[in-house]
Order: sequence, then C-alpha cells, then structure tokens
Amino acid sequence: MEGPNGSSSSSSAKKKTKKKKIPDRVTLKKEIGLLSACTIIIGNIIGSGIFISPKGVLEHSGSVGLALVVWVLGGCIAALGSLCYAELGVTIPKSGGDYSYVTEIFGGLMGFLLLWSAVLIMYPTTLAVIALTFSSYVLQPVFPNCVPPYMATRMLSATCLLLLTWVNCSSVRMATRIQDIFTVGKLMALGLIIVVGLVQICNGNYEALTPQVAFSLDRTPSVGQIALAFLQASFAFSGWNFLNYVTEEVVEPRRNLPRAIYISIPLVTFVYTLTNIAYFSSMSPEELLSSNAVAVTFGEKLLGMFSVIMPISVALSTFGGINGYLFTSSRLCFSGAREGHLPSLLAMIHFKNCTPIPALLVCCAATIVILCIGETHNLINYVSFINYLSYGVTIAGLLYYRWKKPNLYRPIKVNLLVPVCYLMFWALLLGFSLYSEPVVCGVGLVIMLTGVPVYFLGVHWKEKPKCIYNFIERATYVGQRLCFVVFPQFDPIEIASPSEWTDRSSGRSSLSANS
Repeated sequence: MEGPNGSSSSSSAKKKTKKKKIPDRVTLKKEIGLLSACTIIIGNIIGSGIFISPKGVLEHSGSVGLALVVWVLGGCIAALGSLCYAELGVTIPKSGGDYSYVTEIFGGLMGFLLLWSAVLIMYPTTLAVIALTFSSYVLQPVFPNCVPPYMATRMLSATCLLLLTWVNCSSVRMATRIQDIFTVGKLMALGLIIVVGLVQICNGNYEALTPQVAFSLDRTPSVGQIALAFLQASFAFSGWNFLNYVTEEVVEPRRNLPRAIYISIPLVTFVYTLTNIAYFSSMSPEELLSSNAVAVTFGEKLLGMFSVIMPISVALSTFGGINGYLFTSSRLCFSGAREGHLPSLLAMIHFKNCTPIPALLVCCAATIVILCIGETHNLINYVSFINYLSYGVTIAGLLYYRWKKPNLYRPIKVNLLVPVCYLMFWALLLGFSLYSEPVVCGVGLVIMLTGVPVYFLGVHWKEKPKCIYNFIERATYVGQRLCFVVFPQFDPIEIASPSEWTDRSSGRSSLSANS
C-alpha cells in the first residue's frame, strides 16, 4: 500500500523493515579455550561448598583424620567420574552433559527425569545456596554482632543474580572473562588460608593433626554417617562435570575437554585438602563445629585487623560461582529444549550476542523463587543425593554404550576399571545414605519421579488439542520478539548422531555403509 508520497514511502518502509530484520538462524560461537575451560570447572567447583561443607563433613565423620580422608577420597571419586565424562564428552559432543548422554543412551524418559530434577530443584537450589552465602558474607561486616536480616540477604542475593544474568545475556566473552578473573581471585583467597595455615604448622600448632589426636573418636560413626559425610563433601566438589554442559562452545572440544578435566580436578582436590588442613591447624574441632562461617572464624582468629579480607574473599569466590552456575545451567535448559523436552523458546539464542537469553531468564527466575520460599541449606543433602544419582546413571550408561556400540570410534577410551570402581563406590554410598537418611533420599527420589506424568503429558502425548498448540505457538512468537532470539545453526560435524560418526575399526562411516 502506497503512502501519500507514492513509492518513496513504500521504499523507506522496506528499509526500516530490513534494518530490524532478525536472521532465521545464527551459529553458536566457540569462545571457550583451554584456560576458560579450566576456569569453568574450577570456578563451578569452588563456590560456597568449601566454606559450608567442612562443618558437615566433620560432624558426620566424627574425627579430624577421618574428615581429611573423606575430602581426599571425595576428590579421587570426582577424578574417576570426570575421566568417564571425558570419554562421553568426546564420544557424544553435545552440550547438556548428563542429560544429553542419558537421552542418547537410554532414551527420552530417563533423560527427561534428570532434566526435570535438575531444572526444578538441583541447580536453582545450588544457585540459591551460593547466592545466600555471597550475601551473608558481604553483609557480615555491616552486622558484625548478629546474623544479617532475612530480607537484606534475599534482596542482595536477587540483585547479584539479576546482574550476572544480564552479563550472561549480553556476552559469552564477558561471562567467561568474569569467570576467569574470579576463579583466580578465589584461588588466591584459598591460597591465603593455606599459607596462614602452613605458617601455623611451622610454628608448631599442629596438635590436632597428629595421628593419635586426629583419629581419636568421641563416638564411632556408623557407615551411614560416613556416607552422609561423603554427600556433604560431594556438594563441595559438585560442578566437576559442568564443562560437558557447554561442549559445543569449546574450541576443539575433543582436545581441550579432557585436558581441562585432567588439570582442574587434581588442582581442586589439592587445594581443598590443604584448606581443611589449614582450618584444623588453627581451630579445634569444637570451634569449627560451632562456627556458621568457617572462613570468617578462621580470619578473626589469625588475621586480626585484616580479618575483613576473609568475608570479602568468600564473597568474591561465591560471586564467581554464581556466574559459572548460571552460565552452565542455562545451557542445560537450552539442550533440553532442543531435544523437545522443554518449550522450544528455550532453545533459541540472541541473533547478535549468540547467548541463550530465554534459558538464562528461566534459570534466574527459578532461583529467585527458591530464594523466596525460605531456608535452602537443609536442601544440600537432597541436591547431593540427586547429583550422585544422576552421575551413577550416566556412568552406567557409559558401560551400556560400550556394550551396545563396541565399534564406535572413541577418541578417549578409559579403562573399564574406572567406571566399575566409580559405580561400586556410588552403589555403596547411595545404599548407606538410603539406610541412614531414608526421608532425605526418599524426597530426592520423589522429586525425580514427579517428572514421569509431566513427561507423558507434555512430551510423549503428541495429539494435544489444537488450542494448546496455538497457545504455545503464540507464546513462543511473543517471547522470540521480546528477546530477539532465533534458533541456532549447528555445525553438522559436531552434532551428528553417534551412528553417523566414523567407525575407525571398519575404516568408513556408517552413513556410507548404508548408502
């Protein structure tokens, strides 16, 4: 339709339309090199856990020596698991981690149950715990003689989440740079604790660490209590598999994914063990158990007027942890939507910044809801149980996949003893956890199983009424226009299904074999 000036009005309108045109597809950017890959793993593991879990590990293990053994073994178990994930990550090079592997190996329902529990409780709760730890340590100097007000901690936590969500929506590069900087910062903070602890040991303050004192037991812990100590330690180590959630954004993933794992896990285990030794060199078990902020108590006891460094350092550490969890958990939602298990809007990325804005907004909103519900620290055992359950199912999938597709090319192939040893430990831990804390573990299982009816109604049921499809289509369109997002274009080599990849043993691809 022409305007009053004829065709000139029409041509100017076309120019405006062209200016605002959003492309149909854009390609995911590969901006995560080896350094950023290491900082994603280290930054996600070192969050609030090392400042929260020492108390729980000591309480359940019953002695300093046994607590240190739990920390070392916790790192060894994480290393075994990460080796298995290195094989899975280069064999099935999809973003989404556990969810993508379980979906590929066991099918949609199993994958959806992992996705459901992760999106509903695991990651929002972990993010909420880290955000609350951040706000508590930031506000500690303002309220030195009392616990910071409930509303103040929630408001600051929500502000921090919104800020980092905006950063992650704006630029992948900016988010990874923040991760790099804050990972270095948190390692320096833990380095300070370790150095001060070593100075204490050099000055002869290591009585609590001598074998006869360290392993003296006021009470003999049951096997179930030791299992709970491992669950507490596993919360501090959780995040070791998070690079697998962003595989498609890693530069040369088949080389850099395993390298980052081999560097990061031993480093974190070493740092965690030395940090706990530093705590025990300076604090009695009774002092540590009575402290609600272990690092602050440590600083007040040894740093004097410089003790304010500790809450600042912990705040920086947790700030980086929030950024890392937002970055990786949003990619889980993104992968779930791409498989058709979540609304398709969550599988879209910004047409210019290439960031999954809808998925990031969902992760932020879910975490704020958890923050508003109330106290989240009691959910750590639920989260740890669901975490271990998903790890075990995924690594069992590795063994099943070896049997199902023995000739599939695997750039990394770990010795069978690695997944078998991990699964033996996993079965013992979950078995004794169920025996010791049936309510906690039962709630974790119920959370997962609530996903079964959701899967059959939302995903499996294809013949829904037309009005539902119309509503979904309209909502997707509105969300797409509001967020300026489109479906990403993928490199077919990176996302080809395993059956299409080269089988090196036969020297040809299965596609060519079928043609």
